[in-house]
Amino acid sequence: MSLDIDQIALHQLIKRGEQELELVLRDTLLATNEPVQEMMAELHRAYSAKSKGYGAFNDDSELAGSLRLCRKGEEDFLAFSRAATGRLRDELAKYPFADGGIVLFCQYRYLAVEYLLVAVLNNLSSMRVNEQLDISSTHYLDINHADIVARIDLTEWETNPESRRYMTWLKGRVGRKVADFFMDFLGAAEGLDTKAQNRGLLQAVDDFTAQAELDKNERQNVRQQVYSYCNEQLQSGEEIELESLSRELSGVSEKSFQEFTSEQGYELEETFPADRSTLRQLTKFAGSGGGLTINFDAMLLGERIFWDPATDTLTIKGTPPNLRDQLQRRVGGK
Repeated sequence: MSLDIDQIALHQLIKRGEQELELVLRDTLLATNEPVQEMMAELHRAYSAKSKGYGAFNDDSELAGSLRLCRKGEEDFLAFSRAATGRLRDELAKYPFADGGIVLFCQYRYLAVEYLLVAVLNNLSSMRVNEQLDISSTHYLDINHADIVARIDLTEWETNPESRRYMTWLKGRVGRKVADFFMDFLGAAEGLDTKAQNRGLLQAVDDFTAQAELDKNERQNVRQQVYSYCNEQLQSGEEIELESLSRELSGVSEKSFQEFTSEQGYELEETFPADRSTLRQLTKFAGSGGGLTINFDAMLLGERIFWDPATDTLTIKGTPPNLRDQLQRRVGGK
């Protein structure tokens, strides 16, 4: 992995009481030795694989102001990270769920792009067995389950300040209030709505195939083609590009997919991140509620699975063998 660390600092927040957080600030930057390189490579991989929100600094962001001074050389990175950790503590202290953790600031380069990554990591305890088979306690950073992480694309921020997507942060398991305190600390607001972009893409694909007057199988083949392209982009860490997707769909209609989306006003960005959960709807139907969870391939609708909208009834012909076995045992045990 071509990841080069420029500067990295660690600090700590320790919970002392119900809402008291003690600051422990390092006096020096971390040395960029092999363990630190491996830790950052793991954090970079874990972060890149997760669902993210996209946005930008607010005009009055204190963090942005301090970061500009740091980038100009008017403030050193260690002083920047120490002051920012203090502000983070102040934001956290406003909430009853305030907890401690290791606060990490890392400026690094990956594929010719400069980033600043900010994270709050849990420092957990575990057990280890040494070469003499003795057991002792050890501490480790829970990187794979980190959910309070943000990354600023410094290159885009400085070369394209009008962008609304140079900052990303993790979305998903983090509660709303947790997300609020971190966004307040960053002084940021959401810019690009990736789910809305992906939902717009799905609608455009359905409308595009309808206008081309494709039959059911042809439409599903196009959806599968779109899903395959988007999934490849997702797996490689690349964004969906309308122009390249349009080339993938050449031959479906006399008009290109990109022209169609532009003329119909779908307001899709030329490039935007893929959202895994939304894209699954291209090839699958899924839903849960009231103790029921259903997930099936879209091709089965109208063949083995039938929906009656008048009665809101789903009829399944041919149940999976393992489900059938469970049903037979339960019915036979009455």
